[in-house]
Amino acid sequence: MDTVLLEVFRTVAHSGSITAAARRLQYTQSAVSRQIAALEAEVGAAVFDRVPRGVTLTEEGRALLPHADAILDRLGVARRAVDDLRTVGTGRLRVAAFPTAVAALVPRALSRFRETYGDIALSLVEGLTPRLLERLAAGEADVAIVSESPAGPIDPARFELRHLLDERLLVAVARDHRLARRRTVRLAELADDAFIAGSADAESTLLRAALPTGFRPRIDIVAAEWTGKLGCVAAGLGVALVPALAMRGKPADVALLNLHRDDEPTRRIYAATPAGRARPATVERFLPILRAAVDPAWAR
Repeated sequence: MDTVLLEVFRTVAHSGSITAAARRLQYTQSAVSRQIAALEAEVGAAVFDRVPRGVTLTEEGRALLPHADAILDRLGVARRAVDDLRTVGTGRLRVAAFPTAVAALVPRALSRFRETYGDIALSLVEGLTPRLLERLAAGEADVAIVSESPAGPIDPARFELRHLLDERLLVAVARDHRLARRRTVRLAELADDAFIAGSADAESTLLRAALPTGFRPRIDIVAAEWTGKLGCVAAGLGVALVPALAMRGKPADVALLNLHRDDEPTRRIYAATPAGRARPATVERFLPILRAAVDPAWAR
């Protein structure tokens, strides 16, 4: 049933007059009469009785009116819900991010987003890039902040990528390390040092992208979290390769050294959304805020 016909019917019923309804709807009286006639033809019964001072509902019209009210009211709610999403009046923003992006970048962007869009419901899920992309594809997140996977490039046919930064990688050494006073080091200079990494297999860590030909680090200690890695570095148990995003501040008991550009890998960081899908208005507003939250100190 055409909702336009229902709207005309409801307006006439509440007005009690075709003339009054025409003024309210900004139609001509003949246009209103034609639409009432079309509705009556569709339902197979007269919905109004014509009386000297207007119209009154027939038995069929009284039966139809509450249903017309319910349909049109529900449609109005639906339209407002869609409008709210388009104008970011209400709604939600579901962000997924890899752990080091959650250290500072993403919280900073979410805080700025909330300052402007305080009625938007925010959620944040942390995980590794492959799992984040799975969540994104399954519709469990609206946007994911990911790093280029060691397993290979992210499939551009499945995900639309917005480049955020090429992240700097630093070397963390103890304050009394022989190279602690240097600003820049080569990885070859650390050949005799133990590396503290998130896996005993260098191919599964950040070291994978940074290893010069023939360089094989000795990994004595495996620590999953950055607090543990840096604690071991501070105690002189080894050195660690640290992404700039993970460093909220410079630890007092650790020196952070730059890698020589010939050794420094490129770890590209992206905001990913599903390819081929319309982005929610919340994501459209969040992406420039996220980009503006990037600190130049994190990037190459």
